[in-house]
Amino acid sequence: MTFRYGAPRLGWSARAVIVLGVLAVLLVAAVPAAFFIGVILMLLGHVIGGLALFGASILAAGAAVVLAALTGVRHLRQLVSRPRYRVVQLGQGDYRYN
Repeated sequence: MTFRYGAPRLGWSARAVIVLGVLAVLLVAAVPAAFFIGVILMLLGHVIGGLALFGASILAAGAAVVLAALTGVRHLRQLVSRPRYRVVQLGQGDYRYN
């Protein structure tokens, strides 16, 4: 409802950053479940399958986190480079509170 009254809509790049962030969180949250299922598989005799499941879940979660981070940094740099956002470098005296 706020979109009707002048609030800007999200562009495709902002939506992609949000989707990649949510995907990364879901994959990281799935690592303990994959570890539990991998342990059960190894107890049932499928040692290679359990290790492969756990290793693949860690690799997928790590890749999703790296991709989300890189996309987020790229999107943030694009936002900062626009002329309506001014970013200033603070001097040494600006950090002190008297």
